[in-house]
Amino acid sequence: MATAKDNTTQQQNCDELAHSLNDFFTSFSTMVKLELQGTNNQLDLLEKMNLRVEDEYKGFGDSASKLRVFVEQLKSKSNNFAEYVEQIAAIEQQVTEFEAVVSMLDKYVSLLESKVQSVYRNSSS
Repeated sequence: MATAKDNTTQQQNCDELAHSLNDFFTSFSTMVKLELQGTNNQLDLLEKMNLRVEDEYKGFGDSASKLRVFVEQLKSKSNNFAEYVEQIAAIEQQVTEFEAVVSMLDKYVSLLESKVQSVYRNSSS
């Protein structure tokens, strides 16, 4: 039969085990809470970083949209100038042809002057 001393020892062992288990579960609960708090902190940081990146890229989108409009305007102006460039090229071609005609006329006038001077010299003599 169990004696009172054995019952007391058993009761003390049970109390120590219960106290140890209570400390274990308290520590485990604290550890889980801290892990969850750390995860929450990381998620908060990630959310803030995502909001910051969103703001930055929103500005890039606005800039890209403005640049696209600017490029379209430049393209339109460039197309308008193409007509003038063609006209300038045609005028340049006409000027080149005119210079050739002027050069031929200059040579012809020089030849005529020579003949007139020759006739004038012959008639004076």
